[in-house]
Amino acid sequence: MASEILFTGGAVFTGSGEPSSGVAVAVSAGRIDAVVPEAEAGSFVGADTRIVDLAGALLSPGFQDAHIHPISGGVESLQCDLTQSRDAADAVRRIASYAAANPDEPWILGGGWSMDHFPGGAPLRGLIDAVVPDRPVLLMSRDHHSSWANTAAITLAGIDAATPDPADGRIEREASGAAAGTFHEGAGDLFAAVKPEASAELIYRGLLRAQEDLIALGITGWQDAWVGADGPGAGTIEAYERALAEGTLRVHVVGAQWWERDRGLEQLAEKIAHRDARLASGTAERFELGTVKVMVDGVAENHTASMLEPYRDAHGHDTHNHGISFIDAQTLREAVRQIDAAGMQVHFHALGDRAVRDALDAVAGARAANGASDGRHHLAHLQVVAEADAGRFASVDAVANLQMLWATHEEQLDTLTLPFLQASAAARQYPFGDLARGGARLAAGSDWPVSTADPLAAIHVGVTRQGGDPAAEPLGGAHQRLTLAAALAAYTSGSAYVNHRDHDTGSIREGYLANLVVIEPNPFELDPAELHRARVRETWIDGVAVYERTE
Repeated sequence: MASEILFTGGAVFTGSGEPSSGVAVAVSAGRIDAVVPEAEAGSFVGADTRIVDLAGALLSPGFQDAHIHPISGGVESLQCDLTQSRDAADAVRRIASYAAANPDEPWILGGGWSMDHFPGGAPLRGLIDAVVPDRPVLLMSRDHHSSWANTAAITLAGIDAATPDPADGRIEREASGAAAGTFHEGAGDLFAAVKPEASAELIYRGLLRAQEDLIALGITGWQDAWVGADGPGAGTIEAYERALAEGTLRVHVVGAQWWERDRGLEQLAEKIAHRDARLASGTAERFELGTVKVMVDGVAENHTASMLEPYRDAHGHDTHNHGISFIDAQTLREAVRQIDAAGMQVHFHALGDRAVRDALDAVAGARAANGASDGRHHLAHLQVVAEADAGRFASVDAVANLQMLWATHEEQLDTLTLPFLQASAAARQYPFGDLARGGARLAAGSDWPVSTADPLAAIHVGVTRQGGDPAAEPLGGAHQRLTLAAALAAYTSGSAYVNHRDHDTGSIREGYLANLVVIEPNPFELDPAELHRARVRETWIDGVAVYERTE
């Protein structure tokens, strides 16, 4: 019987290992009919079969992003967007331009500023005051771990020299003790009582904007690393459900429900109820809520990532600061045990080596208490992993969720992070090679809008450990590089496994959904230094071409 679509004329990456040559992929009714030698492909061709000539390009399973914030990224792109700022002056210029173009907005909101554009990674309120003195302005940093505010916003929030640092954050201060303009981690929540929340319509528009952009990058499914019914994640679940009802959600999504660190174990019942309601809806295969996101620590550039050894000061001397553990180790273990017992997955933010150890200990404790489960718990970011812990992922059955794009020397890392870490931590940045050799199952995500969502850009760095400069020293040494096959598998079959969608996505095999991406030139035929040339030509979801590059 003839198929509806036949892909031929290029190599096929099936989801693991090296790509297959000389094969064709037949598709009908949104699923893969067969993967056959091209010599046999004629039996799948009829009068109405669409022949897709790969012309030497690579056919791969669609990418899946295992750690992304699409709604916040989409919303911010519709607000004051600083992601393209070249330096501090350019960021200020963009703020002034946005304010002038939107005179009726009571608050200027958005984000995307880079810490390395400002001395010490901390922009000052006076920079915004000079261009927007009359309206409150609050802008998230690119990594969403710091906020930049002007005097009007600080005053409206009632923040002054007497305002203490919250337990989970820090206020940058002037010599007088007054807020200087930058608020790290939980200190940004000091604006929550006065800052307007995004409207349901803006959140929905942000989702659709993000989906359009992500599909163009070959992404056919993702795990949203922050959804919720209230608090900072308010409106996100409703936006996905509206998209389902209106038929506009094209991808499949796992929503990771935010664990509120200022609450206790009682919140788990609410998350189970949200999970169960989605399962009962009949549309959980498109959007489900079986994951809980637990943020264990902060980030290294503002010295809030939780480290085994203390940070150093600007003179290279040890401080007393080991970062912030947002959840103490004992509470974390009990939370993970209960989440696992409820049949839910834990998605950890674990960036420093102490946070990674605490998370692995918690997973090990859940295994000991509950026995084996299909939780597929995963740790994201993994900037510093103690050598003794790199091999524990396999033994406790935890997945390493990699943000490959960050594993290279760049300004923010080299000026705000590495000089303040102990030598042992500085040498063990993003130890992907060690994790792979230790038997860890790998998945991949972007953390967009923290950085680009482009999987091919991330894979380039994962394979080379270099950014745009092929002569640069590979971050952490060449032994931390991944093979191209391993990096591509992490972004396809690996993330499908994390998302509990490996039964019908993430691989090219008979019966699987025809969620596919065409990449040209074939990255397996490029020198590693040239991987940045590979681009998505087409994206297919359920056997439908949803994106075709026209340039």
